[in-house]
Parts: sequence; C-alpha cells; structure tokens
Amino acid sequence: MMTRFLLVCLAGAAGTGTRYLVGLGAARAFGTTFPYGVLIVNVVGCFLIAAIVEASLVSTHVTDTARIIATTGFMGGLTTYSSFNQDTTTLFRAGARAIAITNIGLTLSLCFLAGLAGIAVSRVVLGP
Repeated sequence: MMTRFLLVCLAGAAGTGTRYLVGLGAARAFGTTFPYGVLIVNVVGCFLIAAIVEASLVSTHVTDTARIIATTGFMGGLTTYSSFNQDTTTLFRAGARAIAITNIGLTLSLCFLAGLAGIAVSRVVLGP
C-alpha cells in the first residue's frame, strides 16, 4: 500500500513537471495570448486517461496498480482543469470574452473527442 502511494506521488510529480514543460514550450511556440499549454495538456490527458482506463478494462496488459499510477498519479499532475478555469476567468475579467468562450469550446470539444480517440486507439491496439 505504501509503495503504491509513493509511486502515485512520484507519477504526479512527473505529470506536474511535464505540464510545466509543455506550458513553456507552447508559450514559446504559439505565444501567450491564448492558454495553449493548458489546452494541450488537457486534450492529451483526456486521450491518455481514456486509453489507459479502456486498456485496463479489456486487457491484462494494464494492472490495477499501473492504471492507478498512470491515471491518478501522472494524469492528476498533468491535467489542469483548475488552471483552465482560472485562465478562462482571467480572460473574461480582462474583457477578452471571445477568447474565453473559444477556450471553453475548444477544451470541452477537443477533450471529449480525445477521450473517444483514446478508447478507440486502445481497442485497436489491444482488441475489443
């Protein structure tokens, strides 16, 4: 139990570090007028968490421990709904309502589609 806990914590730290690096890279590549880094990690996180959970349901390749470490640990550190909310609120308060609404629409639709894609890819790789 303690080993699993420590592995989840370590994976969470790795997810958080990854989120930080993606944010820096996105700001450098695309600028800072839109929260691209947060959008990227949320979409990728939705894809990965769906693929991992689906794989754990249809295959023995993903153990319960691996699933918990990857989803609760790494994805918990990687995905950033609270950051998404804060970025969107900040945009609204600054009067950039069109950008805020765009952020909401893109995040909801792309994360939903990424989740469906994660399930589909998991099924293709591991079988139904």
